[in-house]
Amino acid sequence: MKVVHISTSDIRGGAAIAAHRLHKAFLKKNINSKMLVMNKISDEKEVIVARDNNIDKHFFSKVRKLANKTLLFKYKNRKDVIFSPAKFGLDITKNKIIKDADIIHIHWCLKGFLSLNILEKLISSNKKIVWTLHDMWTFTGGCHYSGTCRKYIKTCGNCPILKSNKENDLSRKILKKKKNIYKNKDLSIITCSSWLGDCAKKSNLLKDKNVSVIPNVLDENIFKFINKDIIRHILNLKNNKKYVLFGAMNSISDPRKGWDYLKKSVEILDKNYPKLKNEVELLVFGSSYSQDVESLPFKVKFLGRFSDEIALSLIYNSADLFVAPSLEDNLPNTVLESLHCGTPVTAFDVGGMKDMIDHKKNGYLAKFKDSDDLANGILWSLDKLDRVKIDKNKFNNDKITKDILEIYER
Repeated sequence: MKVVHISTSDIRGGAAIAAHRLHKAFLKKNINSKMLVMNKISDEKEVIVARDNNIDKHFFSKVRKLANKTLLFKYKNRKDVIFSPAKFGLDITKNKIIKDADIIHIHWCLKGFLSLNILEKLISSNKKIVWTLHDMWTFTGGCHYSGTCRKYIKTCGNCPILKSNKENDLSRKILKKKKNIYKNKDLSIITCSSWLGDCAKKSNLLKDKNVSVIPNVLDENIFKFINKDIIRHILNLKNNKKYVLFGAMNSISDPRKGWDYLKKSVEILDKNYPKLKNEVELLVFGSSYSQDVESLPFKVKFLGRFSDEIALSLIYNSADLFVAPSLEDNLPNTVLESLHCGTPVTAFDVGGMKDMIDHKKNGYLAKFKDSDDLANGILWSLDKLDRVKIDKNKFNNDKITKDILEIYER
């Protein structure tokens, strides 16, 4: 069995990391697995660049990305969130790896990589097509997270993200295009969380497809319990402090990651429990320094960006609590990583969080967008939880890879 995973990147971004981890898990099981990417960060030989030349890397890939953005220019008042028309892309259908593959496993493949026309060619081939959804884009009119909008259940149009006042706007045209691509095609859909699976099953585009909920894998030999005292000594952290960890790509600047709610929660804790500032410090990774933290009453230490998984494991193990205040999320790697390291997680009860967090057992699920309850969750978790566990019956690499292989063989 020859499997090719298609992803915009190999290890940059949550979806890419999840795809790469699955690819590595297959290799460990001696499965012939490769990744075909637009942007290669690693030096692994089984990760192949779709067009390995500097002209495409430095010029044409950027042109395709910009060309897709130009389709949005007419919507001058649109929200500043990612919206992908996928009009322009790179034709990978003649690539030798694609031709030789038995299974084409599509992951997150946008930002100038694949267009809808190329996806149509892939889906219309005689290959087995499996598509893991890392957000909602596959079944929407272009948005990656729909917020409170549920127009993807019917036809999209009059899009609240584009702030369009027309029914037959870009979102409806994209949805119609996708419907024609998927129509009568044998697509196997995987979602990483129950929440996204429910959304997919209700959607106009995927309600008639086979949708399976299978979580992401990670390397359990890396993300595991490590003695906290030793790690704090290595990272120059104090043993008499409580450390609250927050991390994501663009963790401060991306509104979807919920920094503003975490900031407000910290201010609430300081107001109600002023002595905490002498006991608790905030650690932030995935972001460089931001002036936005200057007014915080608690001491903050920025750890910077990390792509090395061993370093990430050390950081999770050094903390007493990880906070994930995301307003929309599928099955974030950070939460999965933290829980595998035994560090409890406080998060809003949103998206796929409840798949991982067992309320008041290995973390705390706060009411959505409720900074007071998020503050309660932080305080409760710091007081009541120490080393925790994740459900290994559900999050087990052997089971996850076995379930995906069964989908390949259907």
